[in-house]
Amino acid sequence: MKKFKLFATIGILLLVCIYYYIALPAINIHSPDLWYFVMVLILLIVAIYVARKRLPLTEIRSSKTVKSLLVCFGVVVVVYLIGSLLSSPIVNAKKYQNLLKVEDGVFTRDIEELSFNQIPLLDRDSATILGNRKMGSMVDMVSQFEVDELYSQINFQDQPVRVSPLKYASTIKWLTNQKDGIPAYVRIDMATQNTELVKLESGMKYTTSDHFNRNIYRHLRFRYPTYIFNELSFEINEEGVPYWICPVRKYNIGLFGGATVGRVVLCNAVTGDTEDYAVEDAPEWIDRAYSADLLVQLYDYYGSLKHGYFNSILGQKDCLTTTNGYNYLAIDDDVWVYTGVTSVSGDESNVGFVLINQRTMETKFYEIEGATESSAMSSAEGQVQNLKYVATFPLLLNISGEPTYFIALKDDAGLVKKYAMVNVQKYQIVAIGDTVSECESSYTELMYKNGIKVTAEDTRTVKTLTAEITKIAQGVVDGNSHYYIMLAGSDEIFDISVVDFIDIIRFNEGDEVTVEYKEDEYANMVLSLNGKEAGRVTEEE
Repeated sequence: MKKFKLFATIGILLLVCIYYYIALPAINIHSPDLWYFVMVLILLIVAIYVARKRLPLTEIRSSKTVKSLLVCFGVVVVVYLIGSLLSSPIVNAKKYQNLLKVEDGVFTRDIEELSFNQIPLLDRDSATILGNRKMGSMVDMVSQFEVDELYSQINFQDQPVRVSPLKYASTIKWLTNQKDGIPAYVRIDMATQNTELVKLESGMKYTTSDHFNRNIYRHLRFRYPTYIFNELSFEINEEGVPYWICPVRKYNIGLFGGATVGRVVLCNAVTGDTEDYAVEDAPEWIDRAYSADLLVQLYDYYGSLKHGYFNSILGQKDCLTTTNGYNYLAIDDDVWVYTGVTSVSGDESNVGFVLINQRTMETKFYEIEGATESSAMSSAEGQVQNLKYVATFPLLLNISGEPTYFIALKDDAGLVKKYAMVNVQKYQIVAIGDTVSECESSYTELMYKNGIKVTAEDTRTVKTLTAEITKIAQGVVDGNSHYYIMLAGSDEIFDISVVDFIDIIRFNEGDEVTVEYKEDEYANMVLSLNGKEAGRVTEEE
């Protein structure tokens, strides 16, 4: 009997250790996994006791030991259920609504116009295609490794990029390569579409595809047994060193409710060294302390629970919710989650949109009514319906002070073929182009035609000057020849286009001319030369 108890105890401990090693529950009362673990453990003890005693079904119910164990099980279940209820929005609507602090933003001030080489042109699916193609060209690696599906979007040296580590192609490939680790990661410039396989001096030995103690989740659990980790992301610092960014959940409401992020653990993917920071003290190069899904959920709490939980289900007065999807914006070297905001009634228009910082949780709302993202996508697809291109989820841009959806249009192979710009407030204004610059030019022209954008009134004074040419030089601007002249008695520089004033080629230094001009910042704009107004020269002339 003593041997049986000893073996039973050892067996239970062994099963507990195996379960812990595989499931990796946090030893923390806020972790639902720990409660499940305790429930399973109690039932396991009951099963072993019944087997040892060989109790028939009729005696199991009358056994005091079994009753005590089942009472313990019931208490755990009841505490868990009560804790779940008291942690839910049903009884804590105001607390949930206050988890996120939202400020009103000014669109043209907060979102600057981006140059074309800073606009992320690719979505995650397109980046995956480019990454797999790059991997396929690496003959020395493709048989042993694959590209992981992570593709985190970050800012790297002021450029929007997606990064993803390689992973072992199979367990056998792990056995043969684990000594040296994973030798590289993929980095894709989202603006230029340049794809690089960045090779490391020393391989990454702590990844999601590693096994046993080098698996990143197990490595973190053994170092931080009480931490409840949120979604991990893969990033690189400004020197290109790969890290795992591991946010630690903080529960603000009851046992299981109001999850945000309290701390951030950085794990070097090569060495396994870790650094633990309070979220507000995390290094600025980190871009993804808060996952996009968590931030969107927090804003949904903020928008829908203003008048309590039951109003969000029944009356739905003043209830707002995020639209079905999100994208990322790079602002001031941080990554912000962008999503539209609409009423819960599910109409086809947005009441505004929201930007949430993935590092600081700073949130700004912009009250700009307009089309939903899905409506803008449909408008863009309608312009190329004969080609059957599919629109990606829009990116919100500032084009000449106008909130504009920027959309990539892809073919059946997932490759970007065209680009579209759709005005948020007037989504019937849709511009299509083969390049971003062509699309932007067409969009600007449409804004002029529809009165959204007007030409600024020219208030510069017209002046006239007659004098000798003291200096003349030639240059080329946008493929057109220009002459730059200076006149006696004046320090001004006059810009004369050959297209407008063909006669300028007849003049040399010392010749006298009369120019009518308006003052400009760099070179004065000539309106007439020797009495001849600007205009292309015809063959008859």
